[in-house]
Amino acid sequence: MKWIDLTLGSPAENLAADEVLLDESEAGNRAEILRFWEPSETFVVVGYANKIAAEVDVENCRAKQIPVFRRCSGGGTVLQGAGCLNYALILRIAENSPLASISGANQFIMQKNRGAIESEARRQEPEAGISVCGHTDLTLNSQLSTRNKFSGNSQRRKKNFLLFHGTFLLNFNLALVGELLRMPSKQPDYRQSRSHGEFLANLNLPADKVKAALRKIWNANQELKKIPEDEVQKLAAQKYSTDGWNFKL
Repeated sequence: MKWIDLTLGSPAENLAADEVLLDESEAGNRAEILRFWEPSETFVVVGYANKIAAEVDVENCRAKQIPVFRRCSGGGTVLQGAGCLNYALILRIAENSPLASISGANQFIMQKNRGAIESEARRQEPEAGISVCGHTDLTLNSQLSTRNKFSGNSQRRKKNFLLFHGTFLLNFNLALVGELLRMPSKQPDYRQSRSHGEFLANLNLPADKVKAALRKIWNANQELKKIPEDEVQKLAAQKYSTDGWNFKL
């Protein structure tokens, strides 16, 4: 697997890059890829089918000049900014493999990521425990009632490749989440209707340690030097920067 650590100049470009890499692999032009990027500005990202009014405090976002974007994959709404680490996996869908189904891919990928993060967390705290909760959440703590989410993930599938991407809360300003996002319209049972402040947690690991752990678990040993940035900019301008896409629901 190849890896690239590349943060582009805008949220729209960074979201577009994941889709372009998926399309490139599907077209037969690339192998499997692990990508990292770290935002510096604050913005909201809704899932493909999310209704913005139900998930986002749009008035408060506008007042604070926080833009809202829509990604190409499913899942719920997230707030991003400094202190978040994003990753994207572009994986080949092999017949009769765990990746051949949505649920199988979720389970396979999340367990690998859980193992990588728990191994790194226990270097600092021997009793650290990481769990997979819901379908694609990573959580801290071992008691069901106190499991705190630090990573949400989602996937988009094509015939031969899938995109599985997510965010790690490392040292993000969690207070902003309650100010800008509504309680989600769909909640996993383990959340138990907790507020954003009660539910979310920072992993408090350095980004470079998390990146190294994920590269190791996925055997991402070959650096990808560049991506088709012209295609990324084109898709960002025509899709991810437009109200027609971002506010379609």
